[in-house]
Amino acid sequence: ALGGGAELTTACDFRLLALGSEIRFVHKHMGVVPGWGGAARLVQIVGSRTTLKLLSTAQKVDPEIGLKLGLADAILTSFGEEGILNEARSWLSQYTKGPPEIIKAIKKVVVSGKELPFESALQTEKDIFGTVWGGPVNLKVLAQGSKHKKIRID
Repeated sequence: ALGGGAELTTACDFRLLALGSEIRFVHKHMGVVPGWGGAARLVQIVGSRTTLKLLSTAQKVDPEIGLKLGLADAILTSFGEEGILNEARSWLSQYTKGPPEIIKAIKKVVVSGKELPFESALQTEKDIFGTVWGGPVNLKVLAQGSKHKKIRID
């Protein structure tokens, strides 16, 4: 992912890098700076000092460096487009398995915690909790008597 593609990676919740892939912020060599929010998000991901280094040098971030910097969550070791996609789906499934309404609610509370002032984030979390407490998924878990145990609810 180069330039704008590198910026796009910063908007992702998770970043998986395949062997031989790279992320590179080449904007400097193009006579520009990131303009799609990539720099601001990169600061949140890796800190201002590392962001300054990556933007100033257009350093190639390979999978190993990406893991070290926190710019990658995992390295995919499969080969071929189909193998890489299957491995990515498998890795992501640990976060996406479950009832869609609960996955969406989790995402909302995390985003509000990141983007809103603290008091607003607390209120948002409380409001979202109110939409799932006593909801179909919650009632199903309670009916199974499996509170606080890992159960299959998908």
